[in-house]
Amino acid sequence: MARLAVLFVLSAARRLVLIFVNSLYTQVLGMEEVSFGSDRKALLFGSQKINLHGRGAEIQPNAQHAACGTADLCLLTDTPLETVLQELSAHGIKPLSGIVARTGAMGKIQSVYLRDPDGNLLEISSY
Repeated sequence: MARLAVLFVLSAARRLVLIFVNSLYTQVLGMEEVSFGSDRKALLFGSQKINLHGRGAEIQPNAQHAACGTADLCLLTDTPLETVLQELSAHGIKPLSGIVARTGAMGKIQSVYLRDPDGNLLEISSY
């Protein structure tokens, strides 16, 4: 298939949105929940931000079929994945897999998969 000429280059993702959220993100993954605007909430970690939308109260514009459990996020860590697995176990969280080899945006990567209580797929990865 012929590649079309690209007129612009994307450099980074600025925002992710989750519908609803639970304590997994703050208590286990160490993200900070913050409030902004009149009644908005987000999760902060590193230089990243995940905006939170309440179930049935999504901020407009939003995804055409916004629903809980439809997100698939890959989060990067410098922490050894063996330590990540131990921490998940300490919180009673059973991953979907052990450590698996994958190919990430910057090359070979090791990943652990789990689901949050809303059913969203989380991949915690390390290069």
